[in-house]
Amino acid sequence: MSVEQGQRQAVITEAETWLNTPWAHNQAIKGMGVDCGQFPLEVYIACGLIGRESIDDYPIDWALHRNEERYLQIVERYCVRVESPQQADLVVFKYGRTFSHGGIVVDYPKIIHALRGEKAGVVYDNALQADLKRRERAFYSYFAKGQL
Repeated sequence: MSVEQGQRQAVITEAETWLNTPWAHNQAIKGMGVDCGQFPLEVYIACGLIGRESIDDYPIDWALHRNEERYLQIVERYCVRVESPQQADLVVFKYGRTFSHGGIVVDYPKIIHALRGEKAGVVYDNALQADLKRRERAFYSYFAKGQL
């Protein structure tokens, strides 16, 4: 197994330890609460891929009322856009006016993400079903940047 393959598997293994963590706005505590923005960051931090940084507070409905791509600005600090997702890459979805929701690719379309609503919490999901199917999406990879 290559270094990259090992790191990609580590991301999935770590993400799975967050399963069933409740959804909580602007939180990042495994087993206690996390939102869709903090979840991928915490997984990548735990795997040693990125360092911890301070994220400014954000209102729960910020994406509905603003055009600034705040979520993508953070994603693009560490990842580059790719056409085809691989294991441990990110998928981001447009909610409201901007890309403001993301998950970790397990084996696309299977993803792990922190979901608000009926199935609230960190869950496996199918990115091509239900609400996610109709959303504009983009894929990003940490590994495509040559960071290894």
